[in-house]
Formats: sequence, C-alpha cells, structure tokens
Amino acid sequence: MADPSPDYEAHPQEAQPHLHSVSDATARPVQASTQRQVSPRADGGIRRLLKIAGPGLISGAADDDPSGIATYVQTGAQFGYGQLWTALFVLPLMTAVQEASARVGAVTGKGLAAVMRERYGVRLVYSIILLLLIANTINIGADIGAMAAAAQLIIPLPFVILTLVFTISMVAREILMPYAQYVKVLKWLTISLLAYPITVFVAHEPWGTILRATFVPHLVFSPAFLFILTGVLGTTITPYMFFWEASQEVEEERRRGLLGPDGRPKISWDFIRNLRIDNASGMIASQVVSWCIIVVGATALHAGGVTNVNSAADAAKALVPLVHTFPHAGTVAEVLFAVGIVALGLLAVPVLAGSSAYAVAEVAGWSEGLNMKLNQAQGFYGIIALGMLVGLLNNFIGLINPVKMLVVAAVVNGVIAAPIIAVLALLAASKGIMGQYRSGWLSNTLLWLACLGMAGAAVGLLLSTL
Repeated sequence: MADPSPDYEAHPQEAQPHLHSVSDATARPVQASTQRQVSPRADGGIRRLLKIAGPGLISGAADDDPSGIATYVQTGAQFGYGQLWTALFVLPLMTAVQEASARVGAVTGKGLAAVMRERYGVRLVYSIILLLLIANTINIGADIGAMAAAAQLIIPLPFVILTLVFTISMVAREILMPYAQYVKVLKWLTISLLAYPITVFVAHEPWGTILRATFVPHLVFSPAFLFILTGVLGTTITPYMFFWEASQEVEEERRRGLLGPDGRPKISWDFIRNLRIDNASGMIASQVVSWCIIVVGATALHAGGVTNVNSAADAAKALVPLVHTFPHAGTVAEVLFAVGIVALGLLAVPVLAGSSAYAVAEVAGWSEGLNMKLNQAQGFYGIIALGMLVGLLNNFIGLINPVKMLVVAAVVNGVIAAPIIAVLALLAASKGIMGQYRSGWLSNTLLWLACLGMAGAAVGLLLSTL
C-alpha cells in the first residue's frame, strides 16, 4: 500500500482528465493540494493511521452491521467452520471493490451514481438505483428490528416502542448533527466490534481445525449451504458500501477544502495512497471481525448443538465464552450482544439510508451532503427519513422474525451486487474518467473476480434450489 504501482494504476505520467464532466476530454490537469498529502512514512505508526482513518474505516465497520453479525453467527452455528475460508478469500475482493469506489469518488469529485449517469445514461442508472433502494430498505428494516429485539434482552419495553425510538433518534442525528461531529460518532461506535475478537481468544478453540478451515475452501452444492454463502458474500461485498464510500470521499474533499469552485478535486498520488491505507485498514479490520464472529458462532453454538439462530437470545449465546467466569454468563452475554447490535445498528442504518440518499440526489441533480443543513438539501434528507420510515414499517408486516430477516437482507444484497460491481469495474478502468488514476491489471482482475464470484453464488443458489 506504499507507492503507486502498476498493480492499481497504469501510465501515471498521463495528464489528469476533466473531473467535472466525464465527456470533456480537453480540460486542464488538477493541481495537488498540500492537505492530507503527507506520506504515511513521514511519521508512521498507529498515530498516523488514526489520522488518515475516515470513510474506509467507517465503511469497514458498517460492513459488520447487525445483518452481517446475524449472517456470520448463522453460518457458524449451521455449518461450523465450513464457511470460515470466506473471510480470507473475500478480503482482497472487497478491498478492491471498496478501493475502486472510493477512488472514483475522489478523482471525479462526484458520487458513484452521478458518474454512472454521466457515463451510461439514466436508464441503466435508474435500474441500479432501484436495486439499491430495494436492498437498502430491506436491510434498514432488518437492522432496526434486530436493534429492538436485541434491546429487549435488557430493556423491558415493547418492540414497537423501541423501533420508534431508534428510528427517530437516528433520523434526527443524521439530519441535525454537523458532518464533522457525525463522523467522530461513527468512528467511536466501531469499538463495539471488539467483543468478538476477544471472545475468540478467551474461549478454548480447536486451532488446528480452525486454521485448516480458514485456508482450505469447503463447498457443498445444497440450497441451505449456498443460501448462507450468498448471504455471507452479500453482507461482506455489499452495494450500499460502494455508494457510501465514494460519496464520503467527496465529503472529505469538501471538508478539507480540496474541491475547487468548479467542483474539481485537487488531489495527488499521496492523497490516493492515504485513501488506500484508510480503505485497506477498514476492510482488514472488518474481515478479522467477520472471521471471529464465524469462529465464536461455530465454537459456542454449533459445537453445543445449536444450528439455527431464531432469536436475538440465540445469537447472544455466541458471546457466552467471553463471560464464562461470571456466575450469570448468559445474562452478561445478552447484555454484550445487545449493546453491540444497537451500537452497530446506530452506525450502519444511517450509512444505509445515507447511501440511498446520495444515489437518488446525485441522479436527480439535488443538493446533497451531510455537511449541508436541512433547508439546503431537503430532498437529500427527505430520502434518508423516508428510507428509515419504510424500513421501520417493514417490521410490522410480520412475515419473518427480525433475526431471520437480517440473513434474508444479506442474501438480497448478494444477488444484486454482481451487476453493480461490473459497472464499477468499467468506470474505474476508464481512461476518460480516471486518467492516470484508472485501475491497473490487479485492480481489474480482483474487481471482475468479485463480480463473477457474486454472480456464481447467486446462480448456484438458484440452480440448487430448482
């Protein structure tokens, strides 16, 4: 992740393209800014990493949202360590997809939906946005329901009251809190993910079996196995993160004064390098946590005969090894699980709603951005509020319990991800759009492997079901 290389870019000597309109090939190059340009090797270490951390870290943490936790716990409970290999093998693919999304946003100074519209027209973009909105709305509803179900483990309030409280508080915070403060809140909420890595090293684990399952892929051609596998892929390489991270890079550029009056970013290779460090750090942290969740699900649930997670209380049992020295381990585990689910829901639901709002506003040409006040971007914030409201209402249909709905949301994301990744790959590799920052052979290879992998899982699920 140090210096730029042909692995990600080609021909760095070429001039920067016009960053305001992808169809204009005659614009002047963009000049580098002195902000956020210091090489990470200058003062190195954790302190430097924390300074760089931003959209990549938040996206990585949001990836382990309640839907992700439920899906990883379910695969551990149902198949033991059988799908543990996915955490390692998916890491380079998700890193490449998120890096490409962030790079497109940073180089163009626009969100992903806006760039897609300029490049491919409104028909394709409307189809993609529709898929995104469907997946996001299901995911938002599932996350809100899971937050309420988890909170009921420690707070004796009706499910309806808790869903309303969480929804109203998240809408108010995302609309009323200034962007700089909001980002700080999101960063702190990522700490709640530490419970699972700690549990792995507290519990007695069969490390030989775990290491073998981590490095040796295991596949079973059955509807149950492929259903959860599609969910694992969908909750890891998930479409809302593509749009969120691209738009957040633009927000960061705006906040740091890197966007000129014409909307063109003033960036350099140092900026791109730091973007990659931030992105890779977030994705690695995300997958370490995902791996740990699968491990504790397999160790605490599958080994104990629990193969189906039907409720928040069932999922909470995965954390019992962390508190086995306490006299009331089950109760403490439920508290830890509830706090983690609620904290990650508070992180992920605004990200989900925000990604929908960015996409719709960019395509519609509305003012958008969390740095704006309500009266400056009413349509943008209206989509955020509407997305959470519709998601909330999904909880009262009563077709699927909240925990099962989380896994369904992950599978839906897995099914729709492939075509969006294909479009992203074409954008990131375009010389006309990205200029010297376009994808090189390694980025291209990983992006198309991610696309084929997601499509293969979805097709395999369909064929095995039929």
